[in-house]
Amino acid sequence: MQPSIPGGGLMRSPRRYPCAAALAAFFVAGGLSSAAAAAATPPASRATASDATFARLDARFARLVADDHVPGLVYGVVIDGALVHVGAFGVQDAASRRPVEPGSVFRIASMTKNFTALMVLRLRDDGKLRLDDPVARYVPELRSLAYPTTDAAPITVRDLLVHSSGLVTDNPWGDRQLDMSEAAFSKLMQGGLGFARAPGLAHEYSNTSYAILGRVVANVAGAPYAEAVDAALLKPLGMTASYWKVGQVPASRRALGYSWADGAWRQEPVLDDGAFAAAGGLHTTAGDYGRYVAWLLSAWPPRDGPDDGILKRSSMREIVQGEGFVELTPGRPRSDDKPCPTPRTYGMGMYALADCELGAMLSHSGSLPGYTSYVVLSPSRRTGVFAFANLTRAPLPAAVWDAMRMLDDDGRLRRALSAPSPALVEAKAAILEAYGAGDIAAIEARLASNMLLDRPGPAWRADLGALRAAVGECSRFSGFDARSLRSASFTLECRAGEIRGSVLLAPTSATLIQRLVLTAKPLASGR
Repeated sequence: MQPSIPGGGLMRSPRRYPCAAALAAFFVAGGLSSAAAAAATPPASRATASDATFARLDARFARLVADDHVPGLVYGVVIDGALVHVGAFGVQDAASRRPVEPGSVFRIASMTKNFTALMVLRLRDDGKLRLDDPVARYVPELRSLAYPTTDAAPITVRDLLVHSSGLVTDNPWGDRQLDMSEAAFSKLMQGGLGFARAPGLAHEYSNTSYAILGRVVANVAGAPYAEAVDAALLKPLGMTASYWKVGQVPASRRALGYSWADGAWRQEPVLDDGAFAAAGGLHTTAGDYGRYVAWLLSAWPPRDGPDDGILKRSSMREIVQGEGFVELTPGRPRSDDKPCPTPRTYGMGMYALADCELGAMLSHSGSLPGYTSYVVLSPSRRTGVFAFANLTRAPLPAAVWDAMRMLDDDGRLRRALSAPSPALVEAKAAILEAYGAGDIAAIEARLASNMLLDRPGPAWRADLGALRAAVGECSRFSGFDARSLRSASFTLECRAGEIRGSVLLAPTSATLIQRLVLTAKPLASGR
């Protein structure tokens, strides 16, 4: 049940503050008014990538199956609330050679953790727990837990969610604990747990932490973990082909798990549902998981209107918030050798990262004996790609990231542009007025107090005169990209070229411009 990218050096910022580098684009993309959100429309053909694009994606995953001894694989692409493409390759059973189909059922391992995190947030929203409470308040077996130092803070529910509990990382051991009984898990907790350090000091991935969260869910909800998640999330989302018990999976659709050794596939022993299910026990299909991804991405951007009754959109967006532990990783897995240093932080069942090419993204992997899974999401673009394979440590991450890059190359990852807020509409008119007059003084009532102190009026007149000389009169905005309620980048269409610029409004109730940047692009230099 492994995390997605190996970590690097660690830094700590104050608790409950998200990683600014990794998450800035989430908040920029999310800062839209209800009117702007309602008017936000994706590019015309975003949800229907060309057949050629999907053929490229299919070829990439088919090559992985052929080259890396993967018995079977299924992947999906979600754009603008719909599962727009599913590719299936190989076999779900090496003996019978039954082919993988879109409805084949795979165990998704640690990608289960996001379901667990959202279930905890649902219980928080219902007033049944608090994230900053000591977890021992909800799990009596931990009340006598021995900590590594006498001054250690107790583990909180939040610590478990973001992997800052201090418990030692446990992938090799944890991968074989899925079927641990609840009684055995209680005994394990009562006997003490192994710490790498005191809680709250660093990020360290821990399956045991999420198993404890499973117990929190069961105790607080008053029902076994799987039943609680089914009732709160899976059934309302229509995920009718998702299962916890191996025996529940229809035999004709179950992808058996394998490892590759000595030139042959070896079927891995079956681990059934148990106390570690919350860390990695879910079995699902591309259709069901695609429905989940579409729902998750629907939380962006913030907007007016009722929630769906499953979970508040604002709570869903909390999954990007880490504890401030920033890892500088070598970068996402990729098929080329291009360096891509990437800061990331663990939120709640998802990593939030700042990719060197694609910007703010979410990702998570899953790995168990016999199964590998991987997902990458772009909330600001309402796009996700995921893949499941029935092989231990299949190289899915590079293929999924390659798929996102192919979609980007095809123009499918363009951030959906949002209509400007009323304040930005006023700013647009002011910008045109100032340019037309050739004098910033024409909109003095729209200038924040710093504007003419930072750059005096005569300098502005000279600047505007030079711009007008370079590109002539400008008649309209050919592009206006609202980055938030009070900032935008734009392009003005002019007689002999264009003006590219940006505007930032002051934090006042009135519409006042605190920064305006204008750059001429004459026709002769290319538009």
